[in-house]
Amino acid sequence: MRRTLGIALGAVLAIGMAACGGSDSSTSSGGASATTGSGAKLQGKVAVLLPDTKSSTRWELADRRFFEAAFKSAGLGSDDYSVKNAQGDAPTQVTQAEQALTEGAKVIVLTNLDPGSGSAIINTAHAKGAKVIDYDRLTVNGKADYYVSGDATQAGRLQGQGLVADLAKGKVAKPAVAILDGAPTDSFATDLKKGYTEVLAPKFASGAYTKVSEQAVPNWDAQQALTIFEQMLQRSGNRIDGVLAANDALANATISARRSRQLPYVPTTGLDATAEAIQHILAGEQTMTVYFSIKDQATKAAKLAMELARGQQPTGVDGRIANGDRQVPTILLKPQTIRKDNIASTVIADDYVSWKEICIGSYAKYCPAGR
Repeated sequence: MRRTLGIALGAVLAIGMAACGGSDSSTSSGGASATTGSGAKLQGKVAVLLPDTKSSTRWELADRRFFEAAFKSAGLGSDDYSVKNAQGDAPTQVTQAEQALTEGAKVIVLTNLDPGSGSAIINTAHAKGAKVIDYDRLTVNGKADYYVSGDATQAGRLQGQGLVADLAKGKVAKPAVAILDGAPTDSFATDLKKGYTEVLAPKFASGAYTKVSEQAVPNWDAQQALTIFEQMLQRSGNRIDGVLAANDALANATISARRSRQLPYVPTTGLDATAEAIQHILAGEQTMTVYFSIKDQATKAAKLAMELARGQQPTGVDGRIANGDRQVPTILLKPQTIRKDNIASTVIADDYVSWKEICIGSYAKYCPAGR
């Protein structure tokens, strides 16, 4: 998936650089012979390879945290697993994978940075007898053994439907819509686009909406998104009535651009439900975002990884996804639309973000009483 600079990026970067290995655990660290909560012994270590902090703060603030909690809850010690972040550098991720395999990893949970490096990691792992779980992003034309992610196409549909509903509340007869797609190298972004295109294409074809521009943002880079959106505003004479932003980092870039030009906020979508996006939603700067339970996703991926590391038959696999090379056994999560009225019952209840993170600075006044 998938994917925003966020209010805590400075802290995230520090965490990403410092916490490149597995966290310490108070349980016994028996390495490959460690006995997990199931009573079976690991036949090798588990390595989780996260992509960056630029595409989203979620990788360090949520995914890492939930993976480590799942491993510790199962009785694994710090020698039994590792969680590393490549900080956006594909060669670094390849090196991290090779190091993990050298140290005895039998399962790699991989969020690739691009299909080429992802396939290289998978092939190296297989050559050393290890299994690979594609996590959040499918490695196109790769040979991953399993895939755990959210339903990106359905998430895209929710984004498109949310934007249509919000534009219907306005008074613009023929809204001008700008679209910022995610990274062209990310299969999740491709599937996301399928979903919102399915909803929006008929609107453009009928003349109900005007498409200002649609452009992919390399590497989900928010700074590039800012430049791209500023150019869209310039070319349109600031006439953009709605924004389909593929994730919250891109949405934040469009909000920043509008703020700098002192333009009113318009219906804007997102994805990931970051703390920053929730702030924007509460303040009326962003209308909605889409969320997968990262806690559920990471926990299921960790459980699958531990089953594979124990040589057990995997459980919870409920479908298959075509990756261009083969049908990959898959665990797929359902997305949810997040608006003001369900923040507490979703992302807060899920321990994904907290009111403490959200209700700070100028955004505190938008929070529920007592928060």
